[in-house]
Amino acid sequence: MGEAKRRKQNLKEQYGQEEKIVSWLPITKNQSQQFIEITSKASWLGIGLLVAVWVTIRFIGPGLGWWQID
Repeated sequence: MGEAKRRKQNLKEQYGQEEKIVSWLPITKNQSQQFIEITSKASWLGIGLLVAVWVTIRFIGPGLGWWQID
């Protein structure tokens, strides 16, 4: 008997399904990896926006007379 057949007999209904992180949590390992990738990209986007706003307020704004920083 081949390994795939043996695995299919042992797992029965769970054969071919993705493995969950924790049995009681309906999130698969693939979904958790996608979540990490999306949140990492969103974090870098947020950091970039924060820097852009900081540069605008600190340098560009006073140069145009919007804010006076003493």
